[in-house]
Amino acid sequence: MQPAAARLTDPGLGPSLASLAGDPRARGDRALFARLEAGDPHARAALVERFMPLARSLARRYESSGEPLEDLVQVASLALVKAIDRFDTSRGHAFTSFAVPTIVGELKRHFRDRTWAVRPPRELQETIMRLDRASVRLSQELDRAPTIGELAAAVGATDERILEAMQARSGRGTLSLHATQSHDPDAATLEESLGTADEGFARAESRVLLDGLCAGLPLRSREVLRMRFEEDLTQAEIGDRLGVSQMQVSRIIRQTIAHLHTVAAHHDALAAER
Repeated sequence: MQPAAARLTDPGLGPSLASLAGDPRARGDRALFARLEAGDPHARAALVERFMPLARSLARRYESSGEPLEDLVQVASLALVKAIDRFDTSRGHAFTSFAVPTIVGELKRHFRDRTWAVRPPRELQETIMRLDRASVRLSQELDRAPTIGELAAAVGATDERILEAMQARSGRGTLSLHATQSHDPDAATLEESLGTADEGFARAESRVLLDGLCAGLPLRSREVLRMRFEEDLTQAEIGDRLGVSQMQVSRIIRQTIAHLHTVAAHHDALAAER
């Protein structure tokens, strides 16, 4: 194993703690990480507070994406805590060289997994992210909106892939059904413009069919059904009105309904043949 002094001065390790030995802030970082490794419960909170400006700065890079800055700062802050817990001081690197890619990776993962209302395949998401960066850069360089061909060349994709990515990009967000369709607060909402199923049509069709079926019934059978299902009378009350027993009323209802089922089945069979 390489001695500690050699690890701190190894040029292949990039920015080293030894190279920052004269920096008071670097010495403070080392002291806090040493306390954290020793089990000091306050060192972790101190490190989070110390590097929170870095997390906020990285979150602001993605502020133009439309995602609320508060959410991005929260993602970056959680990533900072992970970076502090995983940082290995024995490697001799400055903490920022480990924290920055960790935080940026968590922010990109957040955009990939959490910000899509309709999630396209991962490969297409990555194309969309490259497309967004290329679009901003080319717009600044050309002083105009880039063409599909220019975007395709910048991203390294075909024109068809760029068009597919632009169409899929609309899946990042959704429209509220309660949002108005114009800037006028009194304008109709999207919900009010959507069609809904009207159960009245089905009931009307059923009523026309039932009226046709009942037209062929004897008068007394139709009257018994009307009193039972429209007036909601009991079988005993119907019997009192008609001067018959409750058992006779029950038999009339049972036989009439069975007859209607038979006629309706025959009607459906004829309709299917047509």
